[in-house]
Amino acid sequence: MNKLLCILCLVGLAACHRKSDYDQVLKDPNLYCRTVYQLNSVVMGNNFSPIVASRNYMYAAIAGYEVVAAGYPERFRSLAGQIYELPAIPAPAAGQPLSVELASLLAYCRLGESVTFPEGSMREYVDSLKKLASDHGMPSEVLSNSVAYADTVSAVILAWSRKDNYAQTRSASQYTVKDEPGRWVPTPPAYSRAMEPHWNELRTLVVDSVRQFMPAPPYPFNITDKKSDYYQEVVKIERAVDSLTPEQAWIADFWDDNPFKLNVSGHLMFGTKKFSPGGHWMSITGIAALKSGADFPTTAYAYAKTAIALYDAFIECWNVKYTYNTVRPETVIDKYLNPNWRPHLQTPPFPEYTCGHCTISAACAEALTSTFGDNFAYTDTTELEFGIRSRSYKSFREAAAENELARFYGGLHFYYSCIRSNAFGKEVGAYVTGKLHMKK
Repeated sequence: MNKLLCILCLVGLAACHRKSDYDQVLKDPNLYCRTVYQLNSVVMGNNFSPIVASRNYMYAAIAGYEVVAAGYPERFRSLAGQIYELPAIPAPAAGQPLSVELASLLAYCRLGESVTFPEGSMREYVDSLKKLASDHGMPSEVLSNSVAYADTVSAVILAWSRKDNYAQTRSASQYTVKDEPGRWVPTPPAYSRAMEPHWNELRTLVVDSVRQFMPAPPYPFNITDKKSDYYQEVVKIERAVDSLTPEQAWIADFWDDNPFKLNVSGHLMFGTKKFSPGGHWMSITGIAALKSGADFPTTAYAYAKTAIALYDAFIECWNVKYTYNTVRPETVIDKYLNPNWRPHLQTPPFPEYTCGHCTISAACAEALTSTFGDNFAYTDTTELEFGIRSRSYKSFREAAAENELARFYGGLHFYYSCIRSNAFGKEVGAYVTGKLHMKK
């Protein structure tokens, strides 16, 4: 009987030991990456556009980071005073023990959901985080204090988010389609209306204005003069798509990032989903954080900086798009050269110049380079779940440079537009990262 009692006591002690490691479990940076992946999946599942998705990632990442900055003031600075109109974030209450990491995760989820989604979209995942903490021995007081602080920070960020003019643009006038030479019109197969024509009216974070970075104007539309720059670009993309090598097609597919591709077969129509361009770069951020061995706070910092660069780059790019309203290659080639021509990828519903993916990729690459350094080699496994083989890069900038070619190979953007867009995005990203002073 005494022997059995000893065994039971040892089992009980072992169980208690297993359940007292909540601090170690919650400080695992992979948990932050999994939380970002969860938001990425919810964004994809709800069919949000890449532009709207960037807003979700940004507010969520800032909320998660602000908790970390408050919890590790010796290492990180708040973004209050560094990005427009963000008020001071309350510090945790003295004498009330909490888990900074759990509060950071909860704040991330709250903002990721609240700025766009219907309430409850991430409730099940949030409940699983709380259960994880409890199952690993977090005292009820620590858990309640962590939840309360996450709610405090979330309330501040959420109130700030509501002043960014997003709600007002929901009822703004739609893009006026005009069948004029060189002007954007909807493209097959969905012929969707122009996406987010008023995105340049949203509040920026770090850049001073939507016109702070303006690339040179696009080539003048000229499809009659075969010696014109414009005509040469049209022929160049037509020929490139018609003669893609397997490697070029792989590159185009890898960076497709179409959040909702409409597939049409006779009378049958169905959609297939992937992560958006911004979601792809959020995934790359997690890959880099884990490969570098970054701890939890540094991981939250990396996501926040990248998400801020992503968001401002989208605003700058969308201002250029709806300044010039340029026609897509597919429309030009079908009308003037070959009515049966189709791009390799499905054309998204907004003007051609400048390339959004090239712009935000270059901006994100600058943010990640400033965090993890140049010549940071990694393998991007983001697309495996969508049936596309991984690709490896010697640096984030090399990946962004490949994206230039990807949008050209895909038949979505003229070559010169891709080149200019990369330079444009790099300029935005360098400015954002140069202005932010998040680490001490």
